[in-house]
Amino acid sequence: MRAMTKKKPKNSSNVIARNKRASFDYQLLETFEAGVVLSGWEVKSLRMGKADLGDSYVLIKDGEAWLLGTQIVPLETASTHFVTDPTRTRKLLLHKKELAKILAATAQKGQTCVCTQLYWKGHLVKARIALAQGKKSHDKRDAEKDRDWSRQKQRIVRENVKQ
Repeated sequence: MRAMTKKKPKNSSNVIARNKRASFDYQLLETFEAGVVLSGWEVKSLRMGKADLGDSYVLIKDGEAWLLGTQIVPLETASTHFVTDPTRTRKLLLHKKELAKILAATAQKGQTCVCTQLYWKGHLVKARIALAQGKKSHDKRDAEKDRDWSRQKQRIVRENVKQ
């Protein structure tokens, strides 16, 4: 008779960190999935959720994509004998066609490429990056008004359902 092994319960969310500011400051046009080259202490820190994508963006240099501005805070226990740099430049793994598309868009059309999310895909860390067009201040105000109105509608519906 075989021993039954218990499986770990799967987390409902595989998201490590989101860049909410990117969707507010930019109009996101096209998204890509990229692998991230990490060292061991960074993976341990990401498992604990210690990542910040606040000012992160993607730079294409010498035919390779690099993730800049992402902060991964090292754990005190996991990184005692390493020299850790929380904001180091990390390499992104993309296909050549995707690299060419991003390079063409950022060079000619005045777009930028930002990292919007870090997440787990199996045991690998993936980054969702997006080509983005900067919003004007009046566009940001319109988006904020729409968000407030949708919240207000939800409150009205909730109050009517309770009564």
